[in-house]
Amino acid sequence: MKFSSILLIGPPGVGKGTQGKVLGSLPGFFHCACGDVFRTLDSGSELGRVFTEYSSRGELVPDEYTVRLWHKRLHDLASVGEWNPADDVLILDGIPRSARQARMLDEYVDVLKVIVLDVERRDDLIERIRRRALRSNRFDDAREDVIRQRLQVYEDEAGELLAHYKDRAPATVDADQPPLIVLERIIGIVKEAVGVGSFDRRNGAGKRER
Repeated sequence: MKFSSILLIGPPGVGKGTQGKVLGSLPGFFHCACGDVFRTLDSGSELGRVFTEYSSRGELVPDEYTVRLWHKRLHDLASVGEWNPADDVLILDGIPRSARQARMLDEYVDVLKVIVLDVERRDDLIERIRRRALRSNRFDDAREDVIRQRLQVYEDEAGELLAHYKDRAPATVDADQPPLIVLERIIGIVKEAVGVGSFDRRNGAGKRER
């Protein structure tokens, strides 16, 4: 089966994780952040070493490793009952990051909508990322050269990635607004994409008619 999904796409530091967590707290939705998945890795494992090698340079982890790890994580979460792939809409954040990843994910996900979060002033994003890294004691992520490299990688990949989903009519949200305003706009887009009327309120907000 394919997993019904909403994609949150945007440059690093734009707030995908913040918004994704809020959406994922709602019944019938489950937030899966690729960055969180990577951070659960054992640094001594094969995938852990690969992640450290690439992320320390601000580069993308190779697609095969990323998709493999992402799929295994979802399988593990479903196995222990933390999410129900038959009923929960996945809120994906940080994956796919390239058109090639998107093509690989086509086997697994049914994309209901693509939401692009963006901020016009890239210097604002650099400061956001630096503050977040320092709060989390991720000092390598606070280096400006690494941050700028991550932003450039996003810019290089974004056009082709969004072109892959052009039939989903990606919706752009100005993330340079108060988080509550951003959330309100995102929820409006999600309601339209998922179809509020398709939720069976008698059996819980997360149950959709089949």
